[in-house]
Parts: sequence; C-alpha cells; structure tokens
Amino acid sequence: MKGVILAGGKGTRLRPMTGVVNKHVLPVYDEPMIFYPVRTLLQNGIDEIMIISTPVDIGRYIQLLEKEFDADFFYRVQKEPEGIAHALSLAEDFVEDTVAVMLGDNILLDDVSSEFAAFEDSNDDGKIFLKEVSEPSRYGIAEVTDGELVQLKEKPEDPSSNYAIIGLYLYTADVFEVIPNLQKSDRGEYEITDVNTHYLGEGVLDHATVDGNWFDVGTPEGIFKASQYVRNEE
Repeated sequence: MKGVILAGGKGTRLRPMTGVVNKHVLPVYDEPMIFYPVRTLLQNGIDEIMIISTPVDIGRYIQLLEKEFDADFFYRVQKEPEGIAHALSLAEDFVEDTVAVMLGDNILLDDVSSEFAAFEDSNDDGKIFLKEVSEPSRYGIAEVTDGELVQLKEKPEDPSSNYAIIGLYLYTADVFEVIPNLQKSDRGEYEITDVNTHYLGEGVLDHATVDGNWFDVGTPEGIFKASQYVRNEE
C-alpha cells in the first residue's frame, strides 16, 4: 500500500496565519502539523509517501520531511485547488494496487492497523473512517443503520447523523477510473464524497468507526485542542 498526503489548499479557516505560509507547517504543540499524518502512515507500514501541495509550498516539504523520517517521499504539484479527488488523481502513476489517502490537517491518534489489514484482505474498493462529533454540519457525514452505510452527504445544513467522515480514506487503484467521471460540485471542486458515494452504490465501500482521538486542525480551535492534548500526553 502506498500513502498520499494532501497538503495544499488555501487555509482560509486559519487566516491570517496562513497569509504567507502553508497551514500544514503550522505547529501543533511542538511539531509541524504534517508530521502527524506522516506518522499515521508509517505506523501502518507505509513508507512510500507522496506529498501533494501547491507550486509555492512543495519545495518546503522536500526540505522539511527528508531529514526527519525514514521513508521514501515523492511529490506532486496541484496547480489549482480543485478538490480532494482532483488532488488524488495526480498520484495515479504512483499507486500500484492500494492507497491510503490522508488530509494533512487531520490528526489521528488511534490505532487503526487492524482496519488497514482488513481492507487489504477484502474485496472492497474503498473504506472510510467515521467519528461521532458534536457539530456534524462542518463535515461530510455518513448515515449508518444497523451497522450498514446508508447515505453520504457533504456538509449538510441539517445533518441526520453525527458521524463525520474524517480525512483518511483507503482505496484500490480502481479509484483512478472513477475520478475522471466526476462532475464539479457547486463549490467548484471534485469531491471525494462523490467517489465514496459511487462505491457505496456499487456495494464496495466499507467503513470503520474511530473511538480514539481525532482532531481537525484546519481551524484555530482545532490546533489549540490538539496542541493541548499532545502537550498533556507528553
């Protein structure tokens, strides 16, 4: 399994801190944000990792990551922020069979190694991870009935579920045949929720619920809470 970390975007929720710097190098307590998703992938046996970021920022990751981790890093530039699915499409020639995709502003401090192994042994083409949250309208959400996925929605105004879809996805290489058939959303982006909805309709989308600690650090409050937790744990 290969790993892909998406570290682009404009960081609008973190302005003015992101006015001149990419959000994924902002500190979460004593380390850059991007170190956390890198460690998640390494802890799950993935040591070939592609970083996808902006033309301005990609060089900084080469300097930052190469000397810190025992892994093989690869890099791609996403020229315009056209969505998660579009960014993932840039890794097509990098992925051979399966891929773990993680958003650079997500911190997962739960052991999900068994879920990675289960996906590799399954016949599914996709797997999403869910976390029960208090403000589901901020996220893509999943409706689950009797342990089965029923529906996925992208940031609904009136969510019918408290299960947020966190920024970690597992796919087979089939995902690169699905992405070209997507249409841009009203936000002008190719949505990863549409990829997952496709797999849900085909009956090949699995899911797992995260019981441990997960932080969306794309907001000041998220960075604060994650930093506080890491500091207390250390």
